Amino acid sequence: MSYRERSDLPNAVREIENAFIPLADGCSLAARIWLPNDAEKHPVPAILEYIPYRKRDFMRARDEPMHHYLAGHGYAAVRVDLRGSGDSDGILIDEYHSQEQADAVEVIAWLASQTWCNGNVGMTGISWGGFNCLQVAARRPPALKAIISLCAADDRYADDAHYMGGCLLNENQIWGTVLFGLNALPPDPEIVGPRWRDMWLERLRHDRPFPAVWLGHQRRDDYWKQGSVCEDFSRIACPVYAISGWADGYSNAVGRLLSGLSCPRKGLIGPWAHAFPHNALPGPRIGYLQEALRWWDQWLKGIDTGIMAEPMLRAWMQESVRPQPLHHERSGRWVAEATWPSSRIATGNWYLDAASALRETQGETGWLGIRSPQTTGSAGGDWCGFGAEGEAPMDQRADDGRSLIFDSPALAGDIEILGAPRVILHLSANAPQALIAVRLNDVAPDGTSSLVTYGVLNLSHRVSHEHPQPLKPGEAVDVTMQLNAIAHRFPAGHQLRLALSSSYWPLVWPAPTPVTLSVECGASRLELPLRAPHQLDDALAPFSPAEAAPASSQQSALTPQEFTRSYERDLTTHDTVYRLFSAGGDLETGAVMHIDAINMDLGHTVERKFSIGESDPLSARAEITERLMMRRGKWLIRVRVNTELTADASQFRLRARLSAREGDEEVFAREWDESVPRDCL
Repeated sequence: MSYRERSDLPNAVREIENAFIPLADGCSLAARIWLPNDAEKHPVPAILEYIPYRKRDFMRARDEPMHHYLAGHGYAAVRVDLRGSGDSDGILIDEYHSQEQADAVEVIAWLASQTWCNGNVGMTGISWGGFNCLQVAARRPPALKAIISLCAADDRYADDAHYMGGCLLNENQIWGTVLFGLNALPPDPEIVGPRWRDMWLERLRHDRPFPAVWLGHQRRDDYWKQGSVCEDFSRIACPVYAISGWADGYSNAVGRLLSGLSCPRKGLIGPWAHAFPHNALPGPRIGYLQEALRWWDQWLKGIDTGIMAEPMLRAWMQESVRPQPLHHERSGRWVAEATWPSSRIATGNWYLDAASALRETQGETGWLGIRSPQTTGSAGGDWCGFGAEGEAPMDQRADDGRSLIFDSPALAGDIEILGAPRVILHLSANAPQALIAVRLNDVAPDGTSSLVTYGVLNLSHRVSHEHPQPLKPGEAVDVTMQLNAIAHRFPAGHQLRLALSSSYWPLVWPAPTPVTLSVECGASRLELPLRAPHQLDDALAPFSPAEAAPASSQQSALTPQEFTRSYERDLTTHDTVYRLFSAGGDLETGAVMHIDAINMDLGHTVERKFSIGESDPLSARAEITERLMMRRGKWLIRVRVNTELTADASQFRLRARLSAREGDEEVFAREWDESVPRDCL
């Protein structure tokens, strides 16, 4: 446990294990509700979290400490399963579907009408829940007064788990396989009664391999624009608190939301991975729930907590550290900007030199080329961290050796950056389809190379994600690409390193042919968002220590949790295989976990394998298997899903299988073999 348990809350709390919220079309959504004991006599605001991750079982241990805490401080905390998930009726069609948003508008109206609610509703969530509270806020339901969005994005195409810079992320298959399996689980018979089996079979018949769905939209088309609130920020009128972490995959959105929205807003970016800040790695953790209460008290109870008098953006300025498989703490300090964008951020230019140097003035001109091995990127870490061993970027020297690098002289003084670096390149490629990966590294005097931030770009998308244009081999083009936002201090004596490569595996899918990139030095540069320390930083009040309520349900491990992550290289074929095995998956205590309160055992096992040859991009293969289990007495449900992605020069091929068993009987099985044309990818 990473936080202090608080059982001495201001209000006694009662829990409603399940309540059904009726919708206009006859479906009902399942909710778990925490209420102050006297809410019927003294109505309170409601705070909604609305996600597909099963409130009753798989997410029970996560939910209870947070929602009980909010109820203990005078709020109705409500966890709702999306249509087609958990114990709710209907079919889950896809992530962030317009039906999901329309349902949420009805749920908010229902909450506001309850006798225990005073009519004011807030909405919050992390990841999926962070996305949909932004999307629902854009629909302006009258009772929705404020939101807190964590680890989410305003742009579903450019900054989610599917594509990055127009490149296909392997996270598209990882996340899609997770949803594929989760979507195949049944409701709990103790909640929905005998109809559980018909509901389950209906879900199975409609389930589909989501990676293929998303692979069918390789451009930023109307599919991605739906639910991307950046299409019209003015649609959001209620106050927004946007939160993320530098080790998360969604830190870019915080700055865009602060600059794009005109409603009351705040931003917070810590060192954290994809988790709530009171329970996240890397630390330091903060009293996130106390910070959330200040926000909710301000906007749902009309109490001036002073939160809006504080700086608009607060961020963790990370110190330079040696690479490790997992950082339990990131050294640094909190900094703040009164507004964002900040007029205090200056642009520092560093020019690429034909002598492989980075210089603050333009130096030697000329062209330099790179044809990276397909295994370049093995030290890059995960696209989105969750706080697990082995997910952080490692020493970059192996990848640097496969890249075109430019080093600055040793720095005469410290340099601090806050924001998104940009790289402006004049380059050409010897193929119509190519990608470029750009890394900004911090090189210590002993040669250790630490990844600070990076970006990737499908060069066909250099002008537009909506209307890609293949390159003309040998023709030079101007390319501007933005690296991921970051806060970092480069110490005096260290060097800046810019590393360019033509592949970045296993983070992104490779171009269809090996590519040689040529970059014109002198005409290309790195732009850094420079920030000088400011007295505002020293005046910041510290965050409270992390705390939450005790979990009301006891859980215990029936089998130990296992986790391995490895790289294997065949020295005869030069093939490289990256493997991950997790027996326990998202479960916190073991490979199989027992929840006393509902007398249920849960199991989740994940296997991932990404393989590629050193010189052949068409050898790329991604294979994922997820196994899920639910058991209560003789009632036993087992679901297994597999996905496998390969590609030739013209199309992707995704094969998938779903198997569902009740006891020893396989009640449903289906296989898919789908081909999707490569569209400038």
